[in-house]
Amino acid sequence: MELTVVDVFEEQVEPLVVSDTNFNAEFNESLVHQVSVACRATARAGTSAQKNRSAVAGGGAKPVRQKGTGRARLGTLSSPLRRSGGRTFARSTRDYSQKVNRKSFRAAMRSILSEAVRRGNLTVVSNSNMELSEPKTKTLAERLRKLELSSALIVDKELQENLKLASRNLPNVRLVEPEMLNPAMIQDCSRVLMTTDAVKSVDEWLQ
Repeated sequence: MELTVVDVFEEQVEPLVVSDTNFNAEFNESLVHQVSVACRATARAGTSAQKNRSAVAGGGAKPVRQKGTGRARLGTLSSPLRRSGGRTFARSTRDYSQKVNRKSFRAAMRSILSEAVRRGNLTVVSNSNMELSEPKTKTLAERLRKLELSSALIVDKELQENLKLASRNLPNVRLVEPEMLNPAMIQDCSRVLMTTDAVKSVDEWLQ
């Protein structure tokens, strides 16, 4: 199949020929959902931790005698009942990542890219459209405005430093290389902007 290539400089560009298998596949909603959930879970840090009664310093000796004080029994200062004690059900570091088979991941990518093409959410531009001579946010914003994009996920094969610096002040713009692309990113962004080199790289990678 052929993808229309847009050029902000209004130059005549030939359509880009891509594989029907990768950009014209049926939409598998359950598979895309499964892979997207796994991608978001893998991105979680899982570094939150608290101290339980065994991790709190001190608390070795019995602080008060067992009987005769008129108060409740107290065996250790690290008891969760005390203000300086440990946590009863303490959080611990954990790994949230989920295993996704390579075949399933690529099938989900084919499915969501094909759906983006059918809905008109995928815009392909020439490589020169994303090349900036200076790191100016105004220049990038004007080019996105010509493409009628207020928010976009920009996929470029080689992210230039000027493009990275120019996009930092645009809150609804995100940059990513083709190797880091996943279904969750495409779902989170209403529009996907890819250069011709990025499309070729993804098409070759999904073969």
